[in-house]
Amino acid sequence: MWYAFIDAQRRLARTIAGGTLRNDICGVSTHMPATDTADMANAFSHWLLRSTCAYGQAPPFEIHAVTSNGNGIDVEESVVRSLPAGTLRKFTRVRVAPQAVVGWPVMLCAPLAGHHAVMLRETVETLLEERDVFVSDWADARDVPPDAGPLSLDDYVLALECFLSTAHAHGPPIHVVAVCQAAVPALAAAALLASERTAPFASISLIGGPIDTRLNPTIIDRFATSHTLTWFRNHVIDVVPPPYRGAGRRVYPGFIQQAAIFAAHPERHVRLELAYWSHWLAGDTRAAVQSLRALNEYAAVLDMAERYFLDILRIVFQEHLLPRNAWWVQARRVELNALSRTPLCTVEGELDDITGAGQTHCAHILCGASAPHDRHITVPACNHYDLFTGSRWRDAVHPALSGFWREIEEIGVEHTDQTTQRHTNP
Repeated sequence: MWYAFIDAQRRLARTIAGGTLRNDICGVSTHMPATDTADMANAFSHWLLRSTCAYGQAPPFEIHAVTSNGNGIDVEESVVRSLPAGTLRKFTRVRVAPQAVVGWPVMLCAPLAGHHAVMLRETVETLLEERDVFVSDWADARDVPPDAGPLSLDDYVLALECFLSTAHAHGPPIHVVAVCQAAVPALAAAALLASERTAPFASISLIGGPIDTRLNPTIIDRFATSHTLTWFRNHVIDVVPPPYRGAGRRVYPGFIQQAAIFAAHPERHVRLELAYWSHWLAGDTRAAVQSLRALNEYAAVLDMAERYFLDILRIVFQEHLLPRNAWWVQARRVELNALSRTPLCTVEGELDDITGAGQTHCAHILCGASAPHDRHITVPACNHYDLFTGSRWRDAVHPALSGFWREIEEIGVEHTDQTTQRHTNP
C-alpha cells in the first residue's frame, strides 16, 4: 500500500534535515535572540522530522534528576528485562536526602496505542519525586522480526505478567498504574497472577482506561464497532518494507495513527507547536527546549502489529470479552474477581472524549472490589491527556494517587510490625 512510499519520504526528510540538525538545538543560554541562521535551520529540521514521522528512533527519556520538596534527587535508568514485545525500564532514585519521601515503587504500564512510552515522560518525572518507577516501553513493530511471533494482545498480557514479577523481584511490593489502553492488558495480567496467588503488587490504579466501552461510547468506540475487522484489515494495515528488521510484518503504521490523532485532537498539536515557535521567536531558548521535547515526545509514534491492533478492536471494542468475563489468555480464563481484595483506584476525566464516563470506574463492580481504601476519582474539567500530563495530572491526579498509595503502605508497615512482634514475643 503506502508504507514504502511514506518511508521514502521519511528518508528524504532525514537527508534534508541531516545537514542542519544539531543536538544543541537551543544552545545553553536562557535567553538568546533567535537570529542565528543555523539555529533557525535547526528548528525547521526538527519540525520537518516530527511532521513526517521521520525520526530514526524514539527520543530517550533522559531523566537524570528530579526535585522533591526542594531536594534534588539523582536518577539512574536501567533495563531490567527485554522481550520481543518491549523492554522493562527502571528509573531508580539515588543519593536520596534523609528527609525525602520514599514510597513503594510504581509499575507504570504504558499504553500501546500508537505512541512510544516516552510520551509519559512527565508522568515518570512526577512519580519519581516520591518513588522508583518501572515503565513498560513497548517495541516498534517495524523493528521486531516476523519470526519473533505475531505480537498478539495475549503476548502483551503475558509480557506484563513477566514485567510485574520482575519488578517485584527488585524489592518491596509495587503499585501498578495503567494508563489509557494499557488498563485492559494490565488488569488481565493482574487477574491472572492473582488467580494463581502470586500477585506481586500492593494496589492497582487505572487511569482513563476502556474497561467496558459499552458504557457511554465515544466517537472512537462507535467507529470501532461500526466497521468490521475485514474493513480495518483492508484499509489501515500495511507491510513493513526493507531494510527494517520487521520487514514483511503486517502492521498498523504509526503515520496513520499520527494523522488520526491530529484529526481527533488538532487543538493539542497546534497548542504544542504554537508554544514552541513563540518561545523560539521570542528568544526564550530554555522554554523552547522544553516545548521541543514535549513536541518530539508527542510525535514519537510507532507501528502496531496487525494481530495486536485487530485483537484490541475485537476483544475490547466489539466483543467486550473482559467485562463479560469471557476472555481467555492462552487457555487461562481472566477472572477479575480474583482482584476483589486488591486495593483499586480508578481515575476518569470529566471531559474525556476518548474513554467514556464510567468505562474505567466500572472495574470496581467487575472485580467485586471490597478493599476499604478503594477510590473512584473523577477530575473536573479534565480531558484524556490531562489525566497524565500537565497541571491536572500534577495538581489533582498525582496527589490523589499518592494519598491512596500512602494509606496502603501504612497498613502494610503496620501489618509487618505486628507480624514481627508475634514472632519475637510468642
